[in-house]
Amino acid sequence: MTQPADGAPPALALDAVTVWEWNERSPARQPILTDVSWSVGAGEQWAVLGPNGAGKSTLLAVAAGMRHPSRGVVRILGETVGHVDLRALREHIGLVDVKTEERLSPRDSAVDVTLSGATGTIQVLRERLTAAHRRRAASLLAQVGCSTIAGRPFASCSQGERRRVLLARALMLQPPLLLLDEPADGLDLPGREALLAALASLADEHPPPAVVTVTHHLEELPASTTHALLLRAGRVVASGPAAGVLAHEPLSDCFGVAVQVSRDRDRWTARAAPSW
Repeated sequence: MTQPADGAPPALALDAVTVWEWNERSPARQPILTDVSWSVGAGEQWAVLGPNGAGKSTLLAVAAGMRHPSRGVVRILGETVGHVDLRALREHIGLVDVKTEERLSPRDSAVDVTLSGATGTIQVLRERLTAAHRRRAASLLAQVGCSTIAGRPFASCSQGERRRVLLARALMLQPPLLLLDEPADGLDLPGREALLAALASLADEHPPPAVVTVTHHLEELPASTTHALLLRAGRVVASGPAAGVLAHEPLSDCFGVAVQVSRDRDRWTARAAPSW
């Protein structure tokens, strides 16, 4: 595994990681991920793409310390999974996913949802909040374009607004690692573009977090994307700088169809020929 030039450990490093799933109908182990080696440097913004069933969600769960590898070594923020208190480690990982959104109270305001990120809890623990926490929540909501909805109940926000509020929540503790599971899924065009602008702004943070975004579509990647990982059937098809990975041949190999890729102002578009 390689390290950044300055010698700092990667934000995330997987070495020959395999994850098995047991099938109740058969005693045989079914591999979800097989021999995945991957390194995410500090401040890098990675895209993870692949067809349905490629293992993307399992990979993100491993990266978040939510799932142990069946084999191989996982290091998160310099700590080795299996030799660290994962509950404490997760306090330094920002996570935006549907499961978190579903657990939040729909009656809480957008600012309260954001503030809950200060304690890593679903409910707002007001007794543990400081004026600095409230200032940061207001600043983050402004950064993601949600200042005007700060007092609105979370349930009454649009889907795009909710995703941006969840991003602000995940950033409350300035996590060095941010994991996003299909953050633009289901958003309309204005909502998607507002979210992608917020993600691109993370590159201007000091220091910027390492970001991993799982998605199905190249159009849902911010212009700040630096690297990409392609998965197919639980194996790495390609990994490295985005310009070389988000290209015709690697994407065609990954999705099993002919894929044509275009790029304009650091944004990608892909078209695929039908497989029938």
